[in-house]
Amino acid sequence: MIIMSLIVAGAIACSPPHVRHGRGFNGADRARIVATAERCVGVPYRYGGESPDGFDCSGLVMYVYGKHGMVLPRTADAQYDEGARITVKALQPGDLVFFHTAGRGRISHVGIYVGDGEFIHAPRAGKTVSHARLDNSYWRKHYAGAVTYFRRKTVPAVRQASRDS
Repeated sequence: MIIMSLIVAGAIACSPPHVRHGRGFNGADRARIVATAERCVGVPYRYGGESPDGFDCSGLVMYVYGKHGMVLPRTADAQYDEGARITVKALQPGDLVFFHTAGRGRISHVGIYVGDGEFIHAPRAGKTVSHARLDNSYWRKHYAGAVTYFRRKTVPAVRQASRDS
């Protein structure tokens, strides 16, 4: 029994970050992710934080998704790289929105989209997990893109061919 548990644990730990074992994702999963993020509102920001004692932006995302069996990378830029890119118009609750807050070209901030142009994030030291709006002038200026983990990431044929070489 112990050996079987170790084999299963190893298989889960080695799975791609956006794969959950057992079943697919659905709209109820999105709602649960948003509900979990809502329960984190008010938790203090803590650099490197990934628990209800304190969160940074990517730690919040990793924690919320992890509560629902989805293992995501630890940093905002890695979360962006691993997700399937979507447009602003395609955003649905539970998707992730990303920003360039530390200079152009570098993903440095992430939030969980909750719908109606709002997202939940851990903003910075001295603040707490809170709601923000995508149409706020600061966030609009620093917006970098969005991804979803609710569908498989597709690799363009050109990139796939270069990987095979």
